[in-house]
Amino acid sequence: MDFTSMGRSAAAASTILLAGLLLSGTATAQAGPANGGSQAGTFEFTEYHLDNGLHVILAPDPGSTAVAVNLWYNAGSRHEPPGRSGFAHLFEHLMFQGSENVARGGHFQYIERAGGNLNASVTQDRTNYFQTVPPERMNLALWLESDRMRSLSVTRENMEREVDVVIEERRQVVDNSPYGTSNLQAAFYAAYDSASCFPYAHSVIGSVEDLRAAELEDVQRFFDIYYAPNNATLTVVGAFDEAVARELIQEYFGDIPRGTEPTEVTCEEPFSHLPVEMEVHDSNAQLQAVWISYGAVERRHPDDAALSVMAQILGSGQSSRLHQRLVRQEQAALQSAALSNLRLGPGLIQLIGIANQRVEAERLLELLDEEVDRLKAEGVTEEELNRARNQVRASTVLGRQTVMGRAEALQAANQLYGTPQAVHTTVERVEAVTAEDVQRVAATYLTRENRAVIFTRPGTGQDQEEDR
Repeated sequence: MDFTSMGRSAAAASTILLAGLLLSGTATAQAGPANGGSQAGTFEFTEYHLDNGLHVILAPDPGSTAVAVNLWYNAGSRHEPPGRSGFAHLFEHLMFQGSENVARGGHFQYIERAGGNLNASVTQDRTNYFQTVPPERMNLALWLESDRMRSLSVTRENMEREVDVVIEERRQVVDNSPYGTSNLQAAFYAAYDSASCFPYAHSVIGSVEDLRAAELEDVQRFFDIYYAPNNATLTVVGAFDEAVARELIQEYFGDIPRGTEPTEVTCEEPFSHLPVEMEVHDSNAQLQAVWISYGAVERRHPDDAALSVMAQILGSGQSSRLHQRLVRQEQAALQSAALSNLRLGPGLIQLIGIANQRVEAERLLELLDEEVDRLKAEGVTEEELNRARNQVRASTVLGRQTVMGRAEALQAANQLYGTPQAVHTTVERVEAVTAEDVQRVAATYLTRENRAVIFTRPGTGQDQEEDR
């Protein structure tokens, strides 16, 4: 799940959140033959480390007209201890509140006045800060990122103001948005055992109670540990001279002190409490819905490509099995989807259905189960496999048309697979998936005993009691 706070409108955030899930789920089938290979969407790059541990990836492209400066910190909600949820999201905001040489909001002003654009986002596994600038202003973007890494203004005033901003964002995106509670809360977290896997069993956006209870010392400690150069990867892609970029990066980042190595995040027996079934009453929803989250594996697991292909065949696009059955044939659902939501730690396979008028969520569950059972019994066709491969190839090529798209691809490959070289095996890994692989992973992971089922009911529980 990806919360992009900067520049998001409340109206866009309040749209049925299934649209965002569809995009985030189908985009994760990618990644993974050597640097400069012939696979779709490949490109040249180099990587190295500064003495303070900063990982640098450079991909010059003389044919580009812009430069992307993209910085990922290994700091997501998975790194938050109990009672401190929302810290990663809070820092996504705090990082724009000024540093030693930049006033509050100055980062936006400098980049926009230079003709660039910028944004930031946070997930369970990382927080990223990114900007695209004209080639002659690459130095500005690098300097701005280094200044806040070195000297962010972590003050009580900034903290309290941004806590209010984050809480208001939560109200808009989750509490007051159709399907916000069931989508962004229950569907993502109910599948995890909070006792054995707290890193993935709590909200990325943060709880109001934890955010209100935040102490300045705890916030400063989080910054000191997770916003250090040895916990970050800087990627620069576009129209620049590599020698110049290396000089600037050394000048701006080279003397920032190395931080203490963060404690390794563990998540043992995350799905030991399954199966789970629950209801969520949503006064903002007009239609019933069902959300199924199956316990799955981490992104680096050998089954990840097969799981992603399976999710595409089941629920990506109008030709998918779920759309054909639930939406077109049965006309029971307004929308349906299947998502491969894999990550650094244990991930999820999710099936989703938004009901049509006068259709019960239980009916959608029956239809979803029938399609899963058919997949296990009959497998998939070569035509379906080819369609999934073509979707991956197309999304890979299209996603890397821009300098920022290439920068994000390098960052994701580096974090999720441990090396930016994985950016070159996206299509190759998916093309290696067989029909037998898809049928096997369906039988292994899509079981009744390995899932959380969440029913969304419009209105409040009290409303329904009164109706009875």
